[in-house]
Amino acid sequence: MSTAEEAVDMRPTFLRILVHLRRFLSRLPLHVIIIVIGLLWLTPTIGLLVSSFRPSTEVAASGWWTAFQTPFKFTLDNYSTVISQNGMGRSFINSLIISVPGTIIPVIVAAFAGFAFAWMKFPGRNILFILVVALIVVPIQATLIPILRFFTDTHLVGSFPGIWLAHTAYGLPFAVFLLTTFFGTLPKELLESAYLDGASNMRVFYRLILPLSVPAIASLAIFQFLWVWNDLLVALVYLQVPSKAPMTLTINNLVSSFGTQWQLLTAAAFISMILPLIVFFALQRYFVEGITAGALKG
Repeated sequence: MSTAEEAVDMRPTFLRILVHLRRFLSRLPLHVIIIVIGLLWLTPTIGLLVSSFRPSTEVAASGWWTAFQTPFKFTLDNYSTVISQNGMGRSFINSLIISVPGTIIPVIVAAFAGFAFAWMKFPGRNILFILVVALIVVPIQATLIPILRFFTDTHLVGSFPGIWLAHTAYGLPFAVFLLTTFFGTLPKELLESAYLDGASNMRVFYRLILPLSVPAIASLAIFQFLWVWNDLLVALVYLQVPSKAPMTLTINNLVSSFGTQWQLLTAAAFISMILPLIVFFALQRYFVEGITAGALKG
């Protein structure tokens, strides 16, 4: 093959490389900005993480960035102290007991309600849906005193069922709105063919609606779990028993008890972050798909 023919054969490859290079350079400023913002956002978290592994004398004497200088002085004593001496282990179990039913119950109720609002015909459906969704704008603080009085009269204060009911009530308006919007975008022909074949509403719900709605349900479960797990206000008002305190209440007490021992506070904070991170990364592939579902269809 002659030199001219080789040059002709190399031209498409060179053009592709040139196109990719131009595309990379055009997007480079955006990538740099995103990386810088990400680093700025992560820097405080990294500092807290490093501080949670440092002895108290080192935390008081120097900044967290000096921890990477030799000799290294890292320890697990902060985590062992928080777990063994300050009830963090029991609080972790309490948070699980609160968060798991506090997530499952509203998701189940919202799934049934969303199916009814999206596909079932009954009098006052639109008005009822508007009223339910309008509850999203009601501040939680406006409901604390009436519900607390109701819980006191029904002996639900300081009990897990009481806190489950509270989280269910507070999470349902958004949950119903999200699932109703998603269910409304499902193919109408598919459901109509199922009804023509004699399927009941419950059969359609279990066999068609739920399998097709896994992204939306997973996204809702992530939101609800993170909200319940990180909640302080609702637990502080309705759960007034120290032995049933979740991690947020225990960490709040550590702030007053160990206000100057930052390494213990950071260790407690990162213990509370473990499970939410696992839940989020386990379901993240459904997250964007579920949240954006129904945005383009009405």
